[in-house]
Amino acid sequence: MTTDKVLLEVLNNRFTGIVEEMGYIIHRASFTVFVKETWDFDSALVTTDGEIFCYPRNIGVTNMLGMHMGDAIRCIADYEPGDVIVTNDPHRTRGMCTHLPDIMMFKPLFAGGQLLAFAWCFIHSSDVGGLVPGSISPTAFDKFQEGISIPPTKLVKAGKLNQELLDLILANCRIPDQNWGDMKALLAALSTCERRMDDVVARYGEDATRAVIPELLHYGERRARAVFEAIPDGGYEFWDYVEGDLFSRYHVRIKVRVDVSGSDIHLDFTGTDPQIRAALNMPTYDKPNQWLVLGIVNYLRTTDRSLPLNRGILRPVSVSVPKGSLLNPLPFVATGARHAVGYRVSDSVLGALSQAVPRQIPAAGAGQVAIVLLSHLDPETGQYRVNVLQPMQGGCGARPTKDGIDGVNFSAGSLRNVPTESIELEAPVVVQRYMLTDETAAGQYRGGAGVVFEFQVNAPNTIITARGMERMHIRPWGRKGGEPGTLGATVLSPGTTEERSAGKIDVLKVGPGETIRIVSPGGGGYGDPFQRDPELVRRDVANGLFAAAEAAVRYGVVIDAARVDLDATRRRRSARAAPAPEFSFGREREDYERRLPPGVQDAVAAELAAYSGSYRNFLKEQVYDAIMANGASPLDPVALRERVREILKSVRLGEGGAA
Repeated sequence: MTTDKVLLEVLNNRFTGIVEEMGYIIHRASFTVFVKETWDFDSALVTTDGEIFCYPRNIGVTNMLGMHMGDAIRCIADYEPGDVIVTNDPHRTRGMCTHLPDIMMFKPLFAGGQLLAFAWCFIHSSDVGGLVPGSISPTAFDKFQEGISIPPTKLVKAGKLNQELLDLILANCRIPDQNWGDMKALLAALSTCERRMDDVVARYGEDATRAVIPELLHYGERRARAVFEAIPDGGYEFWDYVEGDLFSRYHVRIKVRVDVSGSDIHLDFTGTDPQIRAALNMPTYDKPNQWLVLGIVNYLRTTDRSLPLNRGILRPVSVSVPKGSLLNPLPFVATGARHAVGYRVSDSVLGALSQAVPRQIPAAGAGQVAIVLLSHLDPETGQYRVNVLQPMQGGCGARPTKDGIDGVNFSAGSLRNVPTESIELEAPVVVQRYMLTDETAAGQYRGGAGVVFEFQVNAPNTIITARGMERMHIRPWGRKGGEPGTLGATVLSPGTTEERSAGKIDVLKVGPGETIRIVSPGGGGYGDPFQRDPELVRRDVANGLFAAAEAAVRYGVVIDAARVDLDATRRRRSARAAPAPEFSFGREREDYERRLPPGVQDAVAAELAAYSGSYRNFLKEQVYDAIMANGASPLDPVALRERVREILKSVRLGEGGAA
């Protein structure tokens, strides 16, 4: 049946109100800082087949729209009113969950005695057990180091709490009281959703309510196809890197080809590096997982601001992801820091798409959210206290018509900062600085500034983790002549004789009185800096972003006595004639690719496809070592592939190593 368009819009808004009310309940009723302050939670209405048909616009992390619940739903043989299912298991949900701290719950909703839909929500738990307080260490190498795994199981059976399951979950985490508080917030949200959906059915009728759900998905698909049809047909290729310094001598490449044909989009990740023995793997199970399509969703939402938010908008999108790769690993790998990879996937997809629509997509943003977490032992009880201090974002990339936004990364802009008062109330620290950096990437529109967070620890037995630190070695790329962005950094004991760089934080043990300064990256610039409005340059100098002498060098703007000398500026700018590169990657990436050219990386990736997924990263590093030792000769592709085969033959593997 075809639903009346007015009713379709009315019910879409009713459903949106319901899922957003769920989010506000979670926000108000939760216990942990990471939920109640940072907003790392989400809610949705889901079809009986597992597609999200309504999703919030303004509450929660708002990046889970690509999630598909079908496999998790099928894990339960029978549903009855009053059931609530809990899970956090990436393997058994086949990628609905992507790391163990995401505790998800869903509840069957009935109408007329028949299943109508599911209510779904999740929180990011600040601890689910595992190797370190907070559960996530970037150097963990299997899921068993990351905490308790909960297969889809009924936490509530026909309205009765499964106390034995709850006790098992809470016995395997460091903050049981806080976790149970957050879980009760989820249960409250699901109960409210059930009541609100009962009200909808009572007012509009069961038949109309059932009919509108698939129509909403079709409507979303039509609106998305209209956006995609405006993109020029073609294949657009791009790659970027996840930095490997915590676990490897080499970076990990993410490569994508975006193929546009009419209103269909295909993302092909062939050439992406193998899965790794670290916590940055992304479990997608061959699906257009929420992290793989994050860049596409952001593009759609930006292009069509009134787009209905449901998974129908992703029906035109398909993916090819090599099994055993970083983005489609074999089961049981560590995935705790997969968000760091997800943001790089988004950068790569948008980098490819920007070649088709350059005036619609900004330069790369910071591309990270480093969750700075502090744990210590309560002096009275001896129990752990675990607190998120800040989700350290960085600056946005400059936009084709505006500067980048300072201090916020557009891929993760839904995460809120934690107020200093809350930090100092919950954790034994004194915040000494929380401010924007003074360094930004030049361009006709400059990149957004990163953030400086400096704090002193005032308790013994303190552990700091910061999962997801990135862009400390390879800069966010600039666009159309804009400079690449700025790098992040971690400094211990800043401003003292003991000042030293700490690099990326994995597990950092600190004592009372120690100070840590964390600097997040800034976004890339867009457009030739010599085309920037001189008055904007003068304002940047006045705001302390750079000195007047630097303005003359980077922007060609001559400032004298705090005013722009227009004649001198014209002369300086006219004397420079430099073509603007399409992308500016920075010398760090250029140096890396001189030593390991992209053609070499392509050849290695192609040859590794013949080997078992769990061996590929070991083999990749062996081949790279041999190439680095002898230099990357400028061989033609055929000779290069043969050379890689010869190196691989020289590497001894155990039985079963070859495919």
